[in-house]
Amino acid sequence: QIQLVESGGGLVQPGGSLRLSCAASRSIFVIYTMGWYRQAPGNQRELVATITSGGSTNYADSVKGRFTISRDNAKKTVYLQMNSLKPDDTAVYYCNAAPGNFWGQGTQVTVSS
Repeated sequence: QIQLVESGGGLVQPGGSLRLSCAASRSIFVIYTMGWYRQAPGNQRELVATITSGGSTNYADSVKGRFTISRDNAKKTVYLQMNSLKPDDTAVYYCNAAPGNFWGQGTQVTVSS
């Protein structure tokens, strides 16, 4: 079992930036593949980015070049740096750990002028 707590969401204007954080409860975090997903109202949850224990990353086409996922194993934390935000990025963002398919409670990101 691993608990995940997201933070860093909020309201930002188009073109702005936010950094999301996801803190894990256990040091075993180091062996997990971590991911960020998002769900907008009326839509299914979709993959945003993942990072393996070795640091390999994968991004959805819609965020490539704008978002960066990273991890700090010593702090048991994964980050999502989001730049050049668009209104279409508005969603609840969730942190995920695999294997085990553990989820955080989500953090709201709203991009609006």
